[in-house]
Amino acid sequence: MKNRIPHLVWSMLFLMFMGAPSAHGQFIKKLAKSAQRAAERTVENRVNREASKKTDQVLDSLLQPGSAAPDNKFDPKSAPEDPMQDVSGAQNAGKTEVAATGKDPADKLEVYSKFDFVRGDETLFFDDFESDFVGDFPAKWDTDGNGEIVSLGGNSDKWFELKGGSLYFPQISELPEEYTIEFDVRTSGLTNNTSSTAKMGIGIKDERAFKNSTTGNNLVYVSIPYCQYIRLDMEVRNKIDGTQVISNNINSDVRKVVVNEHHIAIAVNAQRFRMWINETKHLDIPRLVPPGAQLKQILLEISGMREGVDRAFIKNIRVDKGGVDLRRKLIAEGSVSTNGILFDSGSANLQPESMGIIRQIAQVLQQETTMKLEIIGHTDSDGADTSNQSLSEFRANAVKNALTEVYQIDSSRLTSSGKGESMPIAENTTPEGKAKNRRVEFIKR
Repeated sequence: MKNRIPHLVWSMLFLMFMGAPSAHGQFIKKLAKSAQRAAERTVENRVNREASKKTDQVLDSLLQPGSAAPDNKFDPKSAPEDPMQDVSGAQNAGKTEVAATGKDPADKLEVYSKFDFVRGDETLFFDDFESDFVGDFPAKWDTDGNGEIVSLGGNSDKWFELKGGSLYFPQISELPEEYTIEFDVRTSGLTNNTSSTAKMGIGIKDERAFKNSTTGNNLVYVSIPYCQYIRLDMEVRNKIDGTQVISNNINSDVRKVVVNEHHIAIAVNAQRFRMWINETKHLDIPRLVPPGAQLKQILLEISGMREGVDRAFIKNIRVDKGGVDLRRKLIAEGSVSTNGILFDSGSANLQPESMGIIRQIAQVLQQETTMKLEIIGHTDSDGADTSNQSLSEFRANAVKNALTEVYQIDSSRLTSSGKGESMPIAENTTPEGKAKNRRVEFIKR
């Protein structure tokens, strides 16, 4: 009986908050709209003054369109007990769909039109586990515990299952001052019975130490809660020269997100640390990363999970060195090429991670009112030549549609074409090479 009393108290509090008046939520919405309009005017003024400032400087405090107060009425019981059994909706979580014909409603992209994550332009590490065997530990990773490659949902996709009580390090020798980290996550078994201590930890450290996740003189550490029966905060902390300077809880309800497939994106720019889950920015801390320290290792871990019940899987882990401002390069040189515009596999459906780059291109066109661009799509060599040619054309046209439908660029200023797999810039024999070949070019005409 004792063990049931805390749960009863939490249930009563939860019901009380559900019935709270909505005036506060309405106020927040009005405030968000006002802040958004002010931020948009600021962006326009900055772009007119100088096109060379990076996107992360332009959008320091920009609110996500449509943001509102957390939905306290979310009932985790409505989520699938095991998302592995029904992945049709999870596979598209947080992804933007833009038909190559331009027929899809533009509002599917409007949600992400201020999404300001921009992937780095030089791949340092990539692993989709396609070269690993199911049941093995992945070849490009180190651990002090256990983990294995698994196949989910009855298909050939391979995922790396993380186990509790283990630390996982991708084999990266060192990290530059500016870089991005991305990976996909799927979970299974998260319910009201999942522990309040269940979480995923993400760290960046100056050493590969297996003692614990916060060992080291210089580090950054963030944890994402998996608890479902009550909202818990994200935790963020750092160490600078052995001293903990930041230790804080960030109010963010991610319960609905973590029970589905989701995408983690992190941008490190000198001391600044930002993190997105799908299209929503959850962290933006300007002095989190230790200054002047050579951080070398990325780590992942899960904790508080019930063995064989609560499960977490990762895929498509990539680390990219931060690149040049595409706006400056396009104006100065008349062309840019990027593999940071992402599509669903084998389709022309844009993913929300692409919108940061597309927005930069739109800013150039809004400033340089006489500029005309050709958009050229390229693919890797997987699949038939004719299919890749068509796919590259559709993808280039999807980018064109995003520029015209979301940012109101005159379509007469844009043309699109595709080169398929005919113009590779890297070998198509490795995942890293293929990722470089899947790119979009913008050429001034």
